[in-house]
Amino acid sequence: MTAIPSTFRAFVAERHDDGRLERGVRDFAAADLPSGEVEVRIEWSSVNYKDGLATIADGKVARISPLIPGIDLAGEVVASEDPEFSPGQSVLAHGYDLGVARHGGFGEFTRLPARYVVPLPGGLSARAAMAIGTAGFTAGMSVVALEERGLRPGDGAVLVTGASGGVGSTAVAILAARGHEVWAATGKPDEEPRLRALGAAGILTRDEVTVESPRPLESARWAGAVDTVGGATLPYVLRTLQPGAAVASSGNAGGPRLETTVLPFILRGVALLGMDSSVQPIEKRRALWARLADDLRPGHLGEGTGQGIGDGIGEVTLDTLEPALDAILAGAARGRWVVRVAG
Repeated sequence: MTAIPSTFRAFVAERHDDGRLERGVRDFAAADLPSGEVEVRIEWSSVNYKDGLATIADGKVARISPLIPGIDLAGEVVASEDPEFSPGQSVLAHGYDLGVARHGGFGEFTRLPARYVVPLPGGLSARAAMAIGTAGFTAGMSVVALEERGLRPGDGAVLVTGASGGVGSTAVAILAARGHEVWAATGKPDEEPRLRALGAAGILTRDEVTVESPRPLESARWAGAVDTVGGATLPYVLRTLQPGAAVASSGNAGGPRLETTVLPFILRGVALLGMDSSVQPIEKRRALWARLADDLRPGHLGEGTGQGIGDGIGEVTLDTLEPALDAILAGAARGRWVVRVAG
């Protein structure tokens, strides 16, 4: 027996035989959900770059059609075959194949393997969890990786690139709250007031962190870095890290190519740490979420309902989701959008 109604509302992307992709809100049949031990009524999701790609014809990430996108979700268990979860329990899920090869968070209900499910930590509402979402989880992973390598407050300035985006702005907030001197690099000059409110001590322009240099090493400026951009930005970071410092890399909005030399690695002992939140084992995932509700909790999880400005958390519904998806693909996002899925 299922606790999911026979049909429910969902934002669906469907590719047709002629290559055309149709997207929008429609009724979706519960019978078309995949198997899983835990059934969830989804209350909140969020808007991520991968979600945007999953809803365009040339996005190259969706692996099933039709697809309910949404790589993260939070809500309430309505039925469970696994004794670890019970009806009424608040949970979240993200990563793995959600929103790309398995129906994700942009629908009112879903069915999940128990190994995907994270109990919602105490002190976090479902909305706050999605304000953190996959982007904030990746930011938290990045901060933990840098600190496990030895980064401590007082070691020097820490650079965050792509700082106006979801991963970047959350990394700024977490690092600043933990006592680090944070410098934020952004291509959006009007974001400076918000980034300083999140705790940034200084601001760099995009041009300053993408400039080409004939020198393989430059002045050792950064005690650590979170790079969400890739492209020409990551080589700049590598050649300006302090000896023994590391950069946590999680994005390629600036391009996937990395053109650098071995000299930062063999002369300064720097490290390039790759961040892939989608494959994080469930026990590590649950442990990091517990910290995101506690000592890693970002300081910008207010209940604002603007358009990704102010507290950086904008709010949309399934019916108003499309412009947010287009905006994040166009690079016009400011902070995070949460999606109110439940009516």
